[in-house]
Amino acid sequence: MSDFDDIKYHCSRRHFLSRASLGIGTAALASILGPGMAMDAFGAVPGVGSPGIMGGLSGGPMGPHFLPKAKRVIYLFQSGGPSHLELLDYKPTLQELNGQELPASVRGGQRLTGMSANQKSLPMAGSQFKFSQHGKGGAWFSDLIPHTASIADDICVIRSIHTEAINHDPAITFFQTGSQQTGRPSFGSWMSYGLGSMNDNLPTFTVLLSRSRDGDQPLYSRLWGNGFLPSLHQGVQFRSGADPVLYLKDPDGMSRESRRSMLNTLKELHQEEHNRVMDPEIDSRIAQYEMAYRMQTSVPGAMDLSDEPDEVFELYGEEARTPGTYAANCLLARRLAERDVRFIQLYHQGWDQHGNLPNDISIMAKDTDKPSAALIKDLKRRGLLDDTLVIWGGEFGRTSYSQGKLSATNYGRDHHPRCFSIWVAGGGIKAGSVYGETDDFGYNVVRNPVHVHDFQATLLHLLGFDHERLNFLSQGRRYRLTDVHGKVVQSLIA
Repeated sequence: MSDFDDIKYHCSRRHFLSRASLGIGTAALASILGPGMAMDAFGAVPGVGSPGIMGGLSGGPMGPHFLPKAKRVIYLFQSGGPSHLELLDYKPTLQELNGQELPASVRGGQRLTGMSANQKSLPMAGSQFKFSQHGKGGAWFSDLIPHTASIADDICVIRSIHTEAINHDPAITFFQTGSQQTGRPSFGSWMSYGLGSMNDNLPTFTVLLSRSRDGDQPLYSRLWGNGFLPSLHQGVQFRSGADPVLYLKDPDGMSRESRRSMLNTLKELHQEEHNRVMDPEIDSRIAQYEMAYRMQTSVPGAMDLSDEPDEVFELYGEEARTPGTYAANCLLARRLAERDVRFIQLYHQGWDQHGNLPNDISIMAKDTDKPSAALIKDLKRRGLLDDTLVIWGGEFGRTSYSQGKLSATNYGRDHHPRCFSIWVAGGGIKAGSVYGETDDFGYNVVRNPVHVHDFQATLLHLLGFDHERLNFLSQGRRYRLTDVHGKVVQSLIA
């Protein structure tokens, strides 16, 4: 961030440029409101494209630091902590030693949650599901996820992800914002701040929610919040039903012309206020009003699946015809990606299996496996996968021992932050590969560990950013998504 950026984000406090005639806010606002001002596909890269749509004094984009490999993200967040041991990390040793006590040398004194810390025994639980090898590299996949196995050559499975958080809320917050504490900007907000929009009729950052089972951990809107970044960069939640975005429709009796006239007047009033106090949030507010106006026509078209052919529903599964399901949201993610939405965040709840794991994880896999793989196939055949990063994973893994009683047909697994698996596709990721390795018990990383901040740094690198330079000055400190940590994992990049 330049010295001028420091000034512009603090002028509201200091009134440093109050009533100055620089014209910056006006020019930036014009770029928001002017039709046909969509930014270059890769953002503000010298020699590549124009700065494009900007958020005025309250926005950006900063522009990437180097040529990106990806220009958009679809994040398929599996909330609750999917068990790597049942899905992506084959451990025959656990099956051989099923029921035996987890060796103290393996646990190594690592902390446990309060749910299993008082267990007198920690019996190892081998997966009840079979694994087989797929793709040119022979990666192992559970028979719970045959459709994911069919895209083995298109994805990179990372088996050595690890985190510091052991409970859901801080763990999800850590992945989404780079901090276990609340109040930081989400990944999508950082991307909006850094790259700006590619479509002036849809939000830069959208959110879709679904669930397979009731009673799972709640999700909070702060997970897609802007934190201390200008409010222009917060995520917009799309809902199923008649009103995809709350309060977007005009009230009864208000015509389109009346709405336009009201916004024009409101813009003039806000501009007068901005000229007086130079508050950057005023520009954000104007931009949000105008975006809402344009979304009245753009959102219904993006959310309407009636124009999709039957073969698309066959690809994603019949549940894609039902609004609000994970399958429908995956299809909507593709439609939003086609319309150049920068960051598309899906949250799917139901993966917290402390008991009855074999039954419940089968439900989850059935609901998510086919649509997730279909999204990759659909993006690929439409030429969108090369510049779209798709991420699938949760906030932590599950323990190799059973929480509670272990039986021949039933067991559960507690939270496990020390190692778990995710997969990533597209956007410059090395496809058809497996990175990292855990021990024979699936309890510790033994090769190529990837911390949450390393993962975030690598994703930002693929989007054209040096993660240490994408920062924002707030309350006297420069903050970034990776806090003061993180290194790019070059081996993950094609």
